[in-house]
Amino acid sequence: MHAQDRFFEMDFRRHVTAGRLSEMFGSATLAEDKVIRTMGWRKIAEEELPMLGEQTRLYLDAYAKGVNAWMGQNEGFASKGLEYTILQFTSSGYEPEPWTPVDSIAWLKAMAWDLRSNMADEIGRALAASKLPRERVEQLWPGYPFDTHQPIVTRGAVTDRGFDQTAQPERGNANANGNANTGTGTGTGTGTGTGTGTDAGTGTGAGTTGTGTGTNASADTGADVGALTRAAEALRAVPSLMGDPEDGSGIGSNSWVVGGKYTESGKPLLANDPHLSAGMPSVWYQTGLHCRAKSAKCPFDVTGFTFSGVPGVVIGHNDKISWGFTNLAPDVTDLYLERLRDDSYLFMGNWKPLVTRIESIKVAGSEPVELKVSETMHGPIISDVMADVKDTLPGAAKIFGEEADAVALKWTALEPGRTADAIFALNTAQDWPQFRAAASRFDVPAQNLIYADTEGNIGYQAPGRIPVRSRGDGTWPVPGWTGEYSWQDTIPFDELPSVYNPPEGYIVTANNAVIDPRRYPHMLTKDWSHGYRSQRILDRLQDELKKGKVNAATMSAMQQDTRNDFAPVLVSKLMDVKVAGPTEDARELLRDWDGSQGTESGPAAYFNAVWRHLLIETFNDDLPEGARPTGGDRWFEVVRTMLDSSDDAFWDDTRTSGKETRDDMLRRAMAAAYDELSARLGPDVKAWRWGDLHTLKLVNQSFGTSGIAPVEWLFNRGPFPVGGGKDAVNATSWNVQQDYTATSLPSMRMIVDLANPDRSQWINLTGASGHAFHDNYWDQAPLWASGKTTPMLAREESIKKAATHTLTLTP
Repeated sequence: MHAQDRFFEMDFRRHVTAGRLSEMFGSATLAEDKVIRTMGWRKIAEEELPMLGEQTRLYLDAYAKGVNAWMGQNEGFASKGLEYTILQFTSSGYEPEPWTPVDSIAWLKAMAWDLRSNMADEIGRALAASKLPRERVEQLWPGYPFDTHQPIVTRGAVTDRGFDQTAQPERGNANANGNANTGTGTGTGTGTGTGTGTDAGTGTGAGTTGTGTGTNASADTGADVGALTRAAEALRAVPSLMGDPEDGSGIGSNSWVVGGKYTESGKPLLANDPHLSAGMPSVWYQTGLHCRAKSAKCPFDVTGFTFSGVPGVVIGHNDKISWGFTNLAPDVTDLYLERLRDDSYLFMGNWKPLVTRIESIKVAGSEPVELKVSETMHGPIISDVMADVKDTLPGAAKIFGEEADAVALKWTALEPGRTADAIFALNTAQDWPQFRAAASRFDVPAQNLIYADTEGNIGYQAPGRIPVRSRGDGTWPVPGWTGEYSWQDTIPFDELPSVYNPPEGYIVTANNAVIDPRRYPHMLTKDWSHGYRSQRILDRLQDELKKGKVNAATMSAMQQDTRNDFAPVLVSKLMDVKVAGPTEDARELLRDWDGSQGTESGPAAYFNAVWRHLLIETFNDDLPEGARPTGGDRWFEVVRTMLDSSDDAFWDDTRTSGKETRDDMLRRAMAAAYDELSARLGPDVKAWRWGDLHTLKLVNQSFGTSGIAPVEWLFNRGPFPVGGGKDAVNATSWNVQQDYTATSLPSMRMIVDLANPDRSQWINLTGASGHAFHDNYWDQAPLWASGKTTPMLAREESIKKAATHTLTLTP
């Protein structure tokens, strides 16, 4: 079925993950191929296959046979898809190869890359440090506001037995150094929850010095800024393939689960909407896998969202349990600065040989290109996989006496794992212990997993391979040559945060902090989303529960919530500034505004324009391009703090001879916003609408940016006006450095009713088909844009009653 509806997408994806796009598209994708070949995604996937369980390998084999059966029945380009016909004009003679199990596994690397956590922050800090003193850089990455935005796990504490994961009353703050004695703590329903007694988990003190080297110079990164710039440029090349926003900051998700105590049915409700890049077709494909009779040989009765190219349901429900994902975003990547000499790198006073290999990249219409890949003990050197890049940053950090020559990437996804096993284990899990056992195999990307079952239980589990560092906190690139910043181990699964049947009766995750570090011995990350979305969901849910019990319609309405919870803070300051003329007329739009950002909202249009210009005018003069703000709730926190300091150094425009203050910049932003919107939407401020600015264009992942108007017309759809915004619950992100176009968004929406699966609801961003002229190519997009959902049917009789087509495959 995947091959029938999405084969070109599958073929495109496997070329992405193998670094072989240039075979299809010529030299235009050579930079991306170099990045992926250097990281070696395909090589890692090949190493993973024999590690997987026998049953998983059988499923992967069967899936590959199905794909290849479809290929055998659809020979010729016209029957495989319109893309192949067009491709013949640019890559004559291209023929897709048979499908293999490794093709399926490799796509999981691409998803891990999309959700790779804080790498952009790590690079951003180092780039900013080339222009600013350290304390001003740290100001741009504020800590999580635990006092106002609740973390996911609020109970349990570090005790003398280890991490006690049981939901319990508050016990006060625990020792943040993690000096626990080895022992066994009470579990969350499975009898586990042991502690290890290590004190290496938090890297306490590293947060105040960055690298812990004893110096606080403005460029305490030990970085050669030129090398970091090359790395940043190379890393940005890869997400562009997948339609990802430039810095990945829009990537997130919402999920929450409500226990039966608070639902009309008396059984749990579970909601999930993963935020991924906008693409055509959507990353998801809706599927039901139902054995005619469940047995050990055929254990599936599962409905949910799949990836084309990968067997098994990734998010959904079976006959007993349901689960959802949001990005946990732990710090699983580190950039190591390396000193090189010839084919060696320096480590603890000795020169060690680089591990090298030659990659030959085939290029349509040209000769093959050879790429030399070098690796240190820390990972592949990524700073050289780029064409000439002008060093946009002056100087280099030299606090260690010499400049670094290169940057190596250490990333948990570059080590073989068993995530494919986890997918099938989730699909067949029947209760909380089996669910946790499945989660324990989910190595990368580390996700927040929420859970509900038909017995009325709800839960949360943090899975994933998360490193324990010997020194440092992962927020800055570190020198690889000293040997001080190695990864010691990974956090044991039984010590990862977990909750089962909390007394509140509900659990909310939205990329917020998982747990207060004062009560947890390990460092997960310091670069969380700052909790504006999660707190809005919590507040909205608590308000709904005050009215009575909730149902699926309540959950769906919450997914559509567009309120900007930072808006009241900024608007109160804007109202105090003296302005005149048309700017004052525009500002009046904000006076009684409640912060909602529907498509028809004029105040939302003006506020977001003011926000955009405030960030650009305030920070662009101080920061290099790679560290400039794109929006999101980290910048909410930065500006919120600055609003109380009218003469903060960032308010001053370094390009002028005078000294600007807060009110000067607020006044400037309001005027610039009025000028922009009057030029784009007309001078009548009452006619402005957010949906006229904030639109979604569904761009095909391969031919949608071809530059050939008829081809783009064939494959692209939209634009659609959309409500919401970055870090609203309806998180339709946009980049303030560009325009208001939605770049990432809820890639699907799902609400599962554990009392009756046929009352569950779902919607995909586009449609099931990847064929541009098929009725189901984009039939769900208008429904998605208007906030509607469709029935998520799971019972055989319901599915047959609703069916419009049936395909029977007989072995």
